Amino acid sequence: MKVLNAVQDFFQQNIAPVHKIISARKKDEEWRVIVEVIEEKEYMKKYARDQMVGVYEVFLDEQLDISGFSRIRLRYRTEIDEQVET
Repeated sequence: MKVLNAVQDFFQQNIAPVHKIISARKKDEEWRVIVEVIEEKEYMKKYARDQMVGVYEVFLDEQLDISGFSRIRLRYRTEIDEQVET
């Protein structure tokens, strides 16, 4: 739970609220978490367009500090999501 809370706090403060955490795995001493975030929600709603979902890959070190992240995919919310490689 500490890993998930650290990721949610980071996204809340720096990017956007987390919509869904898809996976969390530990390899050696580093955590890898895949997160979905609703991108530009108000903009898309204003123009009556489907919401965009950003899929992010997040890495945490041993102290559960975010050591890196990147958006690995952007899709429409209604698009059927394919399995993200982990």
